[in-house]
Amino acid sequence: MKLIYNVSDKPTFGKLIIFALQQLLAIMTATLVVPVIIGNNMDPAAALFGAGIGTLVYVLFTQKKSPVFLGSSFAFIGSMVAAFAGGVSMSLGYLGLIIGAFFAGLVYVVIAIVVKIIGVNWINKLMPAIVIGPTVAIIGLSLAGNAVADITKGNVLVDGAQAAAPIVCLLCGLVTLFVTTICSTYGKKMARLIPFIIGILAGYVTAVIFTAIGTWANIDALKVISYAPFLALAENGVTLETFVSVPDFTFVTAYKGVGELSASYIGTIAVAYIPVAFVVFAEHIADHKNISSIIEKDLLVEPGLHRTLLGDGVGSLVGAIFGGCPNTTYGESVGCLAITANASVVTIIAAAVGAIIISFISPFVAFVNSIPSCVMGGVCMALYGFIAVSGLKMFKYVDLEDNRNLFVVSIILIAGIGGLTLTFGKVTLTSIACALILGIITNLILSVGKKEN
Repeated sequence: MKLIYNVSDKPTFGKLIIFALQQLLAIMTATLVVPVIIGNNMDPAAALFGAGIGTLVYVLFTQKKSPVFLGSSFAFIGSMVAAFAGGVSMSLGYLGLIIGAFFAGLVYVVIAIVVKIIGVNWINKLMPAIVIGPTVAIIGLSLAGNAVADITKGNVLVDGAQAAAPIVCLLCGLVTLFVTTICSTYGKKMARLIPFIIGILAGYVTAVIFTAIGTWANIDALKVISYAPFLALAENGVTLETFVSVPDFTFVTAYKGVGELSASYIGTIAVAYIPVAFVVFAEHIADHKNISSIIEKDLLVEPGLHRTLLGDGVGSLVGAIFGGCPNTTYGESVGCLAITANASVVTIIAAAVGAIIISFISPFVAFVNSIPSCVMGGVCMALYGFIAVSGLKMFKYVDLEDNRNLFVVSIILIAGIGGLTLTFGKVTLTSIACALILGIITNLILSVGKKEN
């Protein structure tokens, strides 16, 4: 792929703002939804702030050489639930979120030290293209169900059920998808660099038109957008908080739970977080191999896997201190990079600063929350598809006539797409982790006595 903006390139200020906004729109929904899933009054705006500052930490550790945004990790949802379940109060649960992120970050630090001492050759041998390629593809394919489910969903509820007809939502999603793909393929200059912004706006406007007609004609089946996030801003009258408000940072509530901390609770948190950190480590490598294939520079060598691990681990901890959610490199960010051919780290920095600023701006957070699922579903069909294709491209030169390679790819794809997971107590190995482990084992078994070509 020929990059329009390489890693060290610096777009002009006006373009930079737009590119950063596009990155934010790509990652924001997923980042905001994790605290919503966890509940316990976790603030999505605080999670967005944490993602922004965590990304800046990551960029610092990677010496501005790795162009990816860090957002709230879905892999730690079970761990975060365990933190609240094991706490005697909500304050202790919030403290558990920070302690858990510390344990996860510690795992990354230990692995980074090992990598620094013995190098990364062992990783390249353990996870060659024939293993890591289909694993990256699985990251995209495993999210396909989410995109397909979202593209037929609206945000308006009537008696607890979706109001909009699935076909109406699908039309909004397809408008988003096709406008995005057309701009990316045939767009000139800026249109080709910001297809997601144009696509999301086109889908949003389409949804607004359907909703307006449905409201005017009293047809619930046409009501796609819920304006509840905007109405909530003025629920208690128009005040300064209607426009600007300080997020409820995790450390503020966590401080109140220090007196309730016990050794048994710390042990519970360690068991909930540490094993998951090893799973996310595997995904970390897959993501960085994917980025490396796009920018045609091996990030595991330069700036080095030890730096990307430290950036991810420390960035995750810092993000959790503010937002409660451990962070991880985002596939949506990688997909945005791949589709727009914009690998500028300055864009990532601007997006991180933007996330921090926007977390204080109530109307913008409300706007993002009001974007219908079908619109984001249309965007995600392109994003997740690009992640999958990026993985497939990584092993396109591997000889699949060789049964060893054929079996390795087959097992990874089937285990990943089939959704193979393993649960040990409170720890769950995701389908991606299971597929990767099976692929590594299969490749090692079938490589016995064979010379590398």
